[in-house]
Amino acid sequence: MDLVTRDELARDPLWVAGRLLGCELRSSSPEGEVGARIVEVEAYRGTDDPASHCYRGRTERNSVMFGPAGHLYVYFVYGMHFCINVVCLTDGVPGAVLLRAGEITTGHDLARSRRPASRKDTLLASGPARLAGALGITREHNGVDLTSPDSPVRLLGGTPVAEDDIRSGPRVGVAAAMDLPWRSWVDGSEAVSAYRRGGRRRIRARA
Repeated sequence: MDLVTRDELARDPLWVAGRLLGCELRSSSPEGEVGARIVEVEAYRGTDDPASHCYRGRTERNSVMFGPAGHLYVYFVYGMHFCINVVCLTDGVPGAVLLRAGEITTGHDLARSRRPASRKDTLLASGPARLAGALGITREHNGVDLTSPDSPVRLLGGTPVAEDDIRSGPRVGVAAAMDLPWRSWVDGSEAVSAYRRGGRRRIRARA
């Protein structure tokens, strides 16, 4: 499989979200390599998206999300989990796609060792924190170039998902813009996470 190019990702997050379904994210470390086919995503824009980390402007934390496209935006949530995002749009214009779930394709044993509590393989990367955990992605990967063959985390094209097999609905657990149908997933995949409606008292912005 070929790497996804920067030009493919330098587009609106809603378009990129659909493009990412069926792609494969691979993470290499001294322990080995783990790959996951992406089956669930959420699109986030910037200053026009109240659920986005960039809604109120650029900060040290969200600076990677301002581009260029093709880099990994990693953030820590609830004091215990990492979430991973693919940066979109053009340099200086914030946007990203949160990777919510994947199906492990390579490195099953290593993924299981990182996620020993998973009852079955379909749950190894079912949810954004589980996906990051199975792939061994942490804060140190923030900003890596997914389009470079030398990167420890790479994004491969995979097999595109047919439009008839893609479903969409509201994003999970966001604090604002709760009804926008900016979450997309592969119909029938057992790795897709459960939907949970958000609310201002319960959860903060995602990406």
